[in-house]
Amino acid sequence: MAQKNALGRGLGALIEDADKGNIAPAAAINEIDIDKIEANPFQPRKTFDEESLRELSSSIREIGIIQPVTVRKINGDAYQLITGERRFKAAIMAGLESIPAYVRLAEDQNMLEMALVENIQREDLDSIEVAISYQRLIEEVKLTQENLSERVGKKRSTIANYLRLLKLPAELQLGIRDRLISMGHARALVNVPDPNVQLEIFQKIIKDDLSVRRVEDLVRRTNNARGPRETNEKNSIPTSEYNELKEQLSSFFNTEVDFRRNNKGSGRIVIPFASDQDLEKILTILDRKSEK
Repeated sequence: MAQKNALGRGLGALIEDADKGNIAPAAAINEIDIDKIEANPFQPRKTFDEESLRELSSSIREIGIIQPVTVRKINGDAYQLITGERRFKAAIMAGLESIPAYVRLAEDQNMLEMALVENIQREDLDSIEVAISYQRLIEEVKLTQENLSERVGKKRSTIANYLRLLKLPAELQLGIRDRLISMGHARALVNVPDPNVQLEIFQKIIKDDLSVRRVEDLVRRTNNARGPRETNEKNSIPTSEYNELKEQLSSFFNTEVDFRRNNKGSGRIVIPFASDQDLEKILTILDRKSEK
């Protein structure tokens, strides 16, 4: 029970119904030869900090591996990694010939979901890696934001905030991954409609070491300065209240809802859809609300 609580509700929920045949937990930890394990092709994390790996490798040489990796059996005595690639790489670096592992049976779909959900629970994951994992769970595992919220134990608005980061220019996303700016900085920059202005503020954050509050003020002044020169509805001035409402609606409809407001305060709510099927889902949600 302690291990399940440590990982959060997400991974625990995936292994509760093991008797259904999708995922069968091993009765005990197995010691498996490292050369019989292949890396996980669905691993969402593509880069590993070398210094961190060396530190973990040194710890493994001293006290061994505390948390076993998770693998699935594929052919004969061969195994494929499901979760724990960082520990796996560090064990190889430490010169271990075998590694403790839980052996599970899982389809590729379940394997991907398990790897992504466990990765999201890690404290050292940067915001872009979390956002990419959320996006992959939505696109590849076919989860809605509501399903995803249940899997990982996060509010839908929180998930929506992470997904919005993927709309930032590549330079800003790299800045987040390299921890040049924080999640708070990035959330403020998302509210700037012009990518070139986003990049200008990004450079100023790094140069002047701006706090999140100062960036929020800068973004507010920048957006206000744009308003008097242009009056079309694309130049709406977002406030914290409107942003919160927009996030709630985006989560509710499982799509990026947009507010189009002009400088006089009037405007409209835009609910985009990518297909007839998406439109039907939106209409179904509206019908349900009207029946209440």
